Amino acid sequence: MASATPYFGFMSLPIIGLTLDAEKPGGYSKFPWYAVRENYCAAVARAGGLPILLPHEPEQVAAYLDTIDGLIVTGGAFDVDPAIFGASERHAKVTTKDRRTAFELAVTRGALERDKPVLGICGGQQLLHVVLGGKLIQHIPDEVPGALAHEQPNPRDQAGHEVAVKPGTLLHRVVGAERLAVNSAHHQAAKDEPAGVIVNARAPDGVIEGMEAPRYRFCLGVQWHPEFSISTGDDRIFDALIAACR
Repeated sequence: MASATPYFGFMSLPIIGLTLDAEKPGGYSKFPWYAVRENYCAAVARAGGLPILLPHEPEQVAAYLDTIDGLIVTGGAFDVDPAIFGASERHAKVTTKDRRTAFELAVTRGALERDKPVLGICGGQQLLHVVLGGKLIQHIPDEVPGALAHEQPNPRDQAGHEVAVKPGTLLHRVVGAERLAVNSAHHQAAKDEPAGVIVNARAPDGVIEGMEAPRYRFCLGVQWHPEFSISTGDDRIFDALIAACR
């Protein structure tokens, strides 16, 4: 691993690859462009990792995986194509970014095959769930009676609701609490608990908010955005990722 290589007499920092969002022309540039929020990178750096960004180049996946020690699959305002997890219908609210998803599927599968630590955040958790054989709720308001406002109306750097953390799970060991206040910015969620996956957190309305796969060294997904650091538990998630990479 890169973290085991001395550099000028010091141990180098664990290298964490972060997936990028992709935007069409407009706004920042008249040509297609990549984007990532600063706080993703800041959270990695604060925890002692070296963040690097991963453009959507599927043919470079092996080279990326040779370079990084851990992977963060970030969120974004789009969805995994339901056909990928075997759905016969597609909800009208579903929006896809096919090249991004193809790249994230490839790099996530590759990271797990090499048993590199993986953290999925929000949409990244949903993609990780699909990689591990799960299905998704395509639109929470239409499938969950009495659902909370999972697309919270208040700012994302504030809590939208709490989650109950399942005792004995990796997430519970990491955050050190059975309840956690989280922000919420999603209209989809994991739908099931496939073999080898443990649901480790749920919202009060029953919506799955976290999952993990114990057969891997570190494979964790959270539906909220811990990079906003609204709790000590959020910071500990990044600390745990970096620790797993050392």
